[in-house]
Amino acid sequence: MRQTAFFDYFSGFFKRLFKGVRVRSIQFIITVSFAMVVLLAMLFIGFVLYDKFLQVAEQDAALNFRQVLEEVNLNLEYYLKDMIYISNTISNQLSVGEDFPNSKVLDQMNVILNSKNDIATLAVFSDKGELLLATPFSKLKRGADVRKESWFNLALRNFGNYYFSSPHVQNLFEEQHSWVISLSRGVTFEQKGQRLNGVLLLDMNFRTIDRLCQMVNLGKRSYIYIIDSNGNMIYRPPQQTGHLDLNKKNNMAFANRPDGSYLDNINGEKRLVTVRTVAYTRWKIVGISYMEELIATKKEVSRFIVLSVVLGFFFVIFGSTLIFRKIFRPMKRLEESMKMVQAENFDVHFDIKGENEIAQLAKAFNLMVSRIKHLMNQIVLEEEQKRKSELNALQAQINPHFLYNTLDSIVWMAENGKVQEIIDMVTALARFFRISISRGKNIITVREELEHARSYLTIQKIRYKDKFKFEIEAQEEALECKTLKLILQPIIENSIYHGIENMVDEGFIKVTARIVDDKLLYQVQDNGVGIKPEVLEHILEYQTEGRKGSGIGIKNVHERIQLFFGKEYGLHIESEEEVGTTVSIWLPVVKD
Repeated sequence: MRQTAFFDYFSGFFKRLFKGVRVRSIQFIITVSFAMVVLLAMLFIGFVLYDKFLQVAEQDAALNFRQVLEEVNLNLEYYLKDMIYISNTISNQLSVGEDFPNSKVLDQMNVILNSKNDIATLAVFSDKGELLLATPFSKLKRGADVRKESWFNLALRNFGNYYFSSPHVQNLFEEQHSWVISLSRGVTFEQKGQRLNGVLLLDMNFRTIDRLCQMVNLGKRSYIYIIDSNGNMIYRPPQQTGHLDLNKKNNMAFANRPDGSYLDNINGEKRLVTVRTVAYTRWKIVGISYMEELIATKKEVSRFIVLSVVLGFFFVIFGSTLIFRKIFRPMKRLEESMKMVQAENFDVHFDIKGENEIAQLAKAFNLMVSRIKHLMNQIVLEEEQKRKSELNALQAQINPHFLYNTLDSIVWMAENGKVQEIIDMVTALARFFRISISRGKNIITVREELEHARSYLTIQKIRYKDKFKFEIEAQEEALECKTLKLILQPIIENSIYHGIENMVDEGFIKVTARIVDDKLLYQVQDNGVGIKPEVLEHILEYQTEGRKGSGIGIKNVHERIQLFFGKEYGLHIESEEEVGTTVSIWLPVVKD
């Protein structure tokens, strides 16, 4: 209430301070009018310059892209021409009149293969599909029949012409599975005095064409691909396949288009489509580029023009606004400082030198904020100390019911002559109280906290006549870490009284301690009756105590951890009815 009253008073004070200021003065009207005229003139000039630049930039960008595509086309044509030249050389050797197959042709094919690492296979077949000569593979796979291959039949039907196939895996020969493009043509050769027809096969490694197409820099979104006359894909850029529009309908449309460049719009984006025909084939190179990317300097020029307009505008009006800004700048800073205080940020110091009214106001403001900050810190400290005292007092309270019931169990065992059980329970009770007291310390080791939990579980296990079993595990690295004391016992207490006591079957409680993601993690797991979802959702919002235990509830354990270490630590509870409950306790790793 006092803080709200302070803000209201301070806001009213500044409203009264600025009440007499005339914002729409003559100076203001003249400054704004002159600034608007200058701004409109500069915007008009900037728009005209930008439009002219955009036209020129689009033309240059389109020309550059066409030149890049032409370079790809020339490289591809040169490569295919070289392959055709090789096929002509072999065809001429076959026509010299010597009986085929012979060693001269084979030697020539080996020389070519050794000098051209982009050729996968050279082979000659008869018109019946019989393999006459091949290198580097000399044996067909069992069941392979070249008469079923399109490149074989087309070469025989169009004798003397060249035929380039689509990319495919060549699996005719044993030990060959290369991704190739096949060049085939009809040839004639002499065999046993007869002139026969056959087919020459030259398999080119597809990676060479892939490399030729990727040698050029097209940008992030621009791409090229190659199709044949039927719209079948010869080459596609693998790195962008998921973003391309390469459907059969578009491919057929581009396959039938003459060479040239076209502009179209796709989803509101302007793009340039360039088509080039590859010589010696009916392939089409299709280039797609987005004008937004082609004009790489468009944004830079836009920023430059905008920046020039803005800077020019402020430069023109700077002189007329200098005095105005000088007067109101300290007031504006004081207003901003006040808003920061209103947002409960009290680390504000308004520094202004001089002896004028604003300087005196700044001194009063700083003094007032400093006083408020001091009072609020004092209140927070007092509340925190009070809460710690309450939690320490609550922690120190050991419920008489627990001690009474334990002593009652000892008396019962004494009457029945169970000496060993009495020794175990008294020893566990002594250890339990020794660690509970810990000479007034709040911080103990993980080893001591686990020993305290073991003592408590031992006492309860004897009291409940072995109604449950328990197990305690810990990483060696975690045992010497520091921890708040008495945080496991209340969790175990709830597991027994609310989870296992009402069970028909034997219960089981497992306590673990380990370091996970640079944090200390305790976990208490039981196979009890579990917690109802509506209770679990709000379990950390109210006190949950054992009916006969220490009186330190789950909520208080959670609050103690967060009070000492921060909001990122504390309890996390998972439970399923009739299955069990797991309580995870997160603490920082503290070694000293």
